[in-house]
Amino acid sequence: MERAAAFYQDMLELKLLFKAGPGLAFFDCGGVRLMLTRPEKPEFDHPSSILYFTVPDIRAAYAKMKEKSVHFEDEPHLIARMPDHDLWMVFFRDSEGNLMGLMSEIGK
Repeated sequence: MERAAAFYQDMLELKLLFKAGPGLAFFDCGGVRLMLTRPEKPEFDHPSSILYFTVPDIRAAYAKMKEKSVHFEDEPHLIARMPDHDLWMVFFRDSEGNLMGLMSEIGK
């Protein structure tokens, strides 16, 4: 739990709101409260859904996290061309192996 909380605080630079005991941590994730805890039952002990973190500059965020030894699955790449912006993404793993994504909408 400490390793996972440190990842979200130090690597993703999310604001730690508070910890409750040794197995519960809450973070501010852009106005959404993110709770980290241990699985309560064996059927919950698996990687989660993908969280996408919106960043203004995906290449800068990628470089900064790469310097901190975050494991990336790929490099920033174009996902879709929209009428007013291009959607870019890159995927990485958190300290527990969960797949996460960075997302950036780059204006035209």
